[in-house]
Amino acid sequence: MAGTEEPAPEIRLVDLAKQYGEVRAVDSVCLDIRSGEFFSLLGPSGCGKTTTLRMIGGFEEPTAGRIELRGRDVSHDPPERRPVNMVFQNYALFPHLNVFDNVAFGLRRHKVPRDDVRRRTSEALELVRLTGFDKRRPTQLSGGQQQRVALARALVNRPTVLLLDEPLGALDLKLRRQLQIELKRIQQEVGITFVYVTHDQEEALTLSDRIAVMRSGRVEQLGTPEELYDRPLTRFVADFIGTTNLLAGVVDSIEAGGARVRLSSGELCGVETGTLVVGQAIELSVRPQAVELNATGDGEAGGGHPTATDDGSAILRGRVEHAAYMGTSVDYVVRTDGGLPIAAVVPRSAGRLAPATPVTIHWRLEDALTLVRSADERQEAKT
Repeated sequence: MAGTEEPAPEIRLVDLAKQYGEVRAVDSVCLDIRSGEFFSLLGPSGCGKTTTLRMIGGFEEPTAGRIELRGRDVSHDPPERRPVNMVFQNYALFPHLNVFDNVAFGLRRHKVPRDDVRRRTSEALELVRLTGFDKRRPTQLSGGQQQRVALARALVNRPTVLLLDEPLGALDLKLRRQLQIELKRIQQEVGITFVYVTHDQEEALTLSDRIAVMRSGRVEQLGTPEELYDRPLTRFVADFIGTTNLLAGVVDSIEAGGARVRLSSGELCGVETGTLVVGQAIELSVRPQAVELNATGDGEAGGGHPTATDDGSAILRGRVEHAAYMGTSVDYVVRTDGGLPIAAVVPRSAGRLAPATPVTIHWRLEDALTLVRSADERQEAKT
């Protein structure tokens, strides 16, 4: 019996590119976005994420490549011929219309029967928890409520894909976090594909099933939030997704339990061997949450050589330089005896270490990730 074929993606981008004069805003992007997925395009300003979204929606014409929606090439179709809707950061509500009429606008434009307009509009307002607000004008609503109206207006047309261009960017932090929960609930309830653009890595990690991290018009890495955080492939992704310690060094020796790396400070630490060879220049990423700190007596700190643990990794020595109480944890910056600054995040239950406290610094072998440089990073290193 033949195996079951994997369903076609909801959206397929094939070598998608956009050129503005000499600037290549989007450079040969290839992506498959699955049906019912909450998919985010994440990256800094100018990385090409919004341009990619606008090309999917039909608001920008590709310079090259192909956009497929459910297997149909829509690369040159206008927005109204694509089964997608878009939610913008500035809401784009009609100020002279009340909430009900704003949401119903698209249905009426498509000459949907009056009873269906009323029913579907009421259902959309209930979905975004705005029942009873139908007679209010946009100016009578908070920013969060206006964003919910914009979301209801997009969903009422029953698109197969909803495109969201930093829709929470204009809101304060507390409200943004509340609406993140609402957005995820709505997406799961309606079951359609969301493609979400953001520069906020915490927002992307919170909401997404998968994330494409973009840089200089290209996809730097694609993966689940866990994959991107725990196993970044490049220095850029490691640094952009959360906070990390980036440590340059050279492979000093290969041993049975792993490799020993001589850091730029001259200190030694351990990493998993992988494909490393002696003399290879590498860069390590160690998340602050993976760093263990233990206070020592003054006689034990300073001047000594690192010692090894049972797993072959090294214990570095240093002193606390800065401590910040964050509620559930304490954020530290520790300066090693060799002069390296190391960030550590320690649960508050471990107690608080005062500045200048001598400490040992340790992380597990598997928590020191060996990074490669992307093409952009290699080019930057030459210039």
